[in-house]
Amino acid sequence: MKKKLISAVLCTALVVSTLAGCGSKKTENTGSKDGNYDKFITVDVYDDFANYQGIQSGWFAKVVKDKFNMELNIIAPNVAGGGDTLYQTRSAAGDLGDLVLINTNNGRLNDVVSAGLVMDATDLMDGKDILKNYGDAVTATNTGLSEDGMYAFPNSVSSDAATEASEGLEPTFGPYIRWDYYKQLGYPEMNNLEDFLDVLEQMQTLARQTEGSNDIYAISLFKDWDDNMLNNAKQIACMYGYDEVGFELLSADGSSTQSIIDDDSVYIQALKFFYEANQRGLVDPDSTTQNYDTWSAKYTNGKVLYCPWPWVGQNLYNTAENKAAGKGFMFAPVKDMKIFSYGSCPEGDSSRVICIGSNAEDPQRMADFIDWLYSPEGIRLNGQSNGAAGIEGLTYEVNSDGKPELTDFGKKALPNNSVEVPEEYGGGNWKDGVSALNFKPVNLEDIDPDTGEAYDWQTWETTIANNQTELDKDWAEHMGASSTMEYVQNNNMLEVAPGSSYSIPEADSNITTVRGQCKSAVVDNSWKMVFASNDSEFASILKDMQTTAKGLGYDDVLEVDKQNAKDWTAARKASAEKYPEGKNTTENSSNDQ
Repeated sequence: MKKKLISAVLCTALVVSTLAGCGSKKTENTGSKDGNYDKFITVDVYDDFANYQGIQSGWFAKVVKDKFNMELNIIAPNVAGGGDTLYQTRSAAGDLGDLVLINTNNGRLNDVVSAGLVMDATDLMDGKDILKNYGDAVTATNTGLSEDGMYAFPNSVSSDAATEASEGLEPTFGPYIRWDYYKQLGYPEMNNLEDFLDVLEQMQTLARQTEGSNDIYAISLFKDWDDNMLNNAKQIACMYGYDEVGFELLSADGSSTQSIIDDDSVYIQALKFFYEANQRGLVDPDSTTQNYDTWSAKYTNGKVLYCPWPWVGQNLYNTAENKAAGKGFMFAPVKDMKIFSYGSCPEGDSSRVICIGSNAEDPQRMADFIDWLYSPEGIRLNGQSNGAAGIEGLTYEVNSDGKPELTDFGKKALPNNSVEVPEEYGGGNWKDGVSALNFKPVNLEDIDPDTGEAYDWQTWETTIANNQTELDKDWAEHMGASSTMEYVQNNNMLEVAPGSSYSIPEADSNITTVRGQCKSAVVDNSWKMVFASNDSEFASILKDMQTTAKGLGYDDVLEVDKQNAKDWTAARKASAEKYPEGKNTTENSSNDQ
């Protein structure tokens, strides 16, 4: 989310309305010290990554209340209309929140440090386990800031090699489709996107006939995550080995780049894919107006047949009941794809960080909470939505062989299902109680010292041994592999970008202003292209987008993105050389600050 210019009048009005909606600001400092939390407090959490806004509820809320005598009030730009408005509004008021979780690209971490919006936590973290275990990553994240100190703590710290995929059994991206309908069609081979489209069309026809409902669509889109481009289209680029650096697409190995608006870019090919899908009646007409919540609910209800992310389609639809019936989202290979994979980050992913707000009511309690998030217990509980194990004794237990194993409750509830939670654990349903932070301090493929296996329960020996539902067995038999990662690696369909601590630096104000104008032109016209009435209109809108963007100064911004892409590639290569075999974070991390 890059900075935009907003008027002083709008900013002033929004300061009043936004802060009123988030509750009055607290001023008293309780001065708690490591576990002494006498006063109950409400913690305002500004969170760039959250897809929920409001008070955290359910089982995770109970954990936080029991351990820290506080509740989390999530303030989420994704829910509050997207863009930079909420950030600018709260920054202008001098108070982002007690806890601040931000995307640091375009120099935002430096911005909040320079503006005094987050505090130096050096003294607050003195002697804590986060520094003993992950000190190198914390140091790397805070190197080069405008002020010396410990202001931020990174995402996805890993002990694995930088060239090793950070994902578990499933890549981050891929063509995940309703396997039950794909099976009924006879597992048709798909060599390219055109074949994929043909299969999706056949699946939609079959699903509507089977369910007796015409509101089932092969494809559904949403706007919440759009930034430099239409985000849903960017996912297709990721399936062909590219990820974004502003308006530049950069291949995982750094050998190839593309401008997104070039006629032959994989981004334009993705827009053509969605355009052709819409021409065939395969795109949900709600796509231009629905938000993430509405969109994701359609997966839970079986109304969409394709998902670009396993952690949405599988998490929401692949319940124990559905899988036992042979129904669910599984990876189906499109043969010409080369899927982008994020490598592990021994120094953490510093493009996503958590900080303590400068006006936090109880800074020590915030430091204690962050330290806990990086502990084995915190990783299991906060990272649950990303695949961590949850609550020992409820979702999993250690069996007589000393191995972690899901309980019957865990098999029904994990990863993100609406299963009723016992009152002693907070009540409500499991899905609603999952941590809303959407922040993963430690990579879940790292080893949990309390269980001896990865934090990701899907990779446990017991899970794999017990994962013999009709859906799993049919997929494995047809694909000749035990997991998607095994399949894509064996078939040379994965490209790993080495993990690094690089984050995109701040651009000068003119580039930032021009970028904002160009983004609007690109995103608005991209949506128009998807829903164009015919080929001629699609081509006309594309031409208008290119002409308008270039007239606004697109090429100047692209030059900045090209340099950032080169720097990121260099950082990836350096990380691969520095961490060729990973590291033991506990033994090797530095505690020097």
